[in-house]
Amino acid sequence: MGVFFGSKKVKHTDKQQGITRRDVVKGLSAAAAGTAIGGLLPGLGSLSMASTNGSPETTTARLGFIALTDAAPLFVALEKGFFAAHGMPDVEVLKQSSWGATRDNLVLGSRRGGIDGGHILTPMPYLMSSGAMSDQVDVSIIARLNLAGQCISVGNEYLDLEVGTDTSQFAEALAAKRAGGDEVRAAMTFPGGTHDLWIRYWMAAGGINPNSDIATIVVPPAQMVANMRVGSMDTFCVCEPWNHQLINQGIGYTANTTGELWHNHPEKALCLRNDYIEANPNATRAILMAVMEAQIYCEQPENKEEVAQICSRRRWIHAPYADIIDRMQGNFDYGTGRVVENHPDQMRYWNDHASYPFRSHDLWFLIENQRWGYLPQDFDNQALIDRVNREDIWREAAAELGVASADIPDSTSRGIETFFDGKVFDPEDPQAYLDSLEIKRMS
Repeated sequence: MGVFFGSKKVKHTDKQQGITRRDVVKGLSAAAAGTAIGGLLPGLGSLSMASTNGSPETTTARLGFIALTDAAPLFVALEKGFFAAHGMPDVEVLKQSSWGATRDNLVLGSRRGGIDGGHILTPMPYLMSSGAMSDQVDVSIIARLNLAGQCISVGNEYLDLEVGTDTSQFAEALAAKRAGGDEVRAAMTFPGGTHDLWIRYWMAAGGINPNSDIATIVVPPAQMVANMRVGSMDTFCVCEPWNHQLINQGIGYTANTTGELWHNHPEKALCLRNDYIEANPNATRAILMAVMEAQIYCEQPENKEEVAQICSRRRWIHAPYADIIDRMQGNFDYGTGRVVENHPDQMRYWNDHASYPFRSHDLWFLIENQRWGYLPQDFDNQALIDRVNREDIWREAAAELGVASADIPDSTSRGIETFFDGKVFDPEDPQAYLDSLEIKRMS
């Protein structure tokens, strides 16, 4: 697997877009951190067509989403008029029933009644572009939508254990249940996707082999709570609001929020089919700028209640506001008596470089897919990342939007990452990380 690109530096320029725009956009970081700047986002929107790169080639795109709170930037970009402000008034944001449906509609593309891109599990564009899990179609990542914010939940059958990040006692309980003749199951949302990788990592760290000690099943996010209610699984991993809804309905509890496994881990991405990008480079940047503004909006504490209300609407998540608001504001009641206010591992939409798609993070997802046998060991990870990760488009959009230089990373790598169990991932030596993992399934 060799040495990767972790120390690569990227030089970015700050093109003048006009003094009014530049002065306004310099406030982005402060605004996202919670400092009120009156009229910031409307001011940006009114200047959006001042681009020196030309008007969008089309005013439309069909973007898919799954009913999860990390899709909020897409909802907000449409509801608050950011797409329209950037010359894309005909963008459609379309609910998908599952990640499998998202994949199938991406394969179709909008010309055949499918979608052009949208909210996606970060590994999926790689699995699709490689042809590993679908008909091969070139799909690119143009931004990250969020960091962290997923959770692993456990049924109340195990409430006495108060399972957290340590699964050793949970492993014993599962083994006893299995020995009694009952099946044990862990649910995730898509093979090789982020939820699959988080729950596998968590179980394996505590000695549970997800390939032999428990059945790993696929359940669409919005069906997790109902399936836990009827005993279809013992544990699951998904985004909000379904983990908090599980608690509110008295069915289970939160073992951990996934940022406890890996602080500020990458999660969902914004993707587009390559044929859309190639035909519509200006529209691609316009979509991205609208979503970036929405990410900033979602990050601002004073907007959290409104964002939760938007998410709760029928056309978006269609879940009670009470299931969404607490964790949207960073407050976590685990359902075990443990309560953490302003959680350090709450979801980030913009802060901490949440929007930038680090190439080193994409490498980790590919290595984990090799770990679990979804990709072959001789797979050329770097070549695929060069094809799929379009952080260059993100940088172009950031410069055009006037994002502060502090919010634009200097490197395509975030560097060495450390996990809750002490494992270390160095993007310059991914093989050492893979070799350090005791439980794995290699193809």
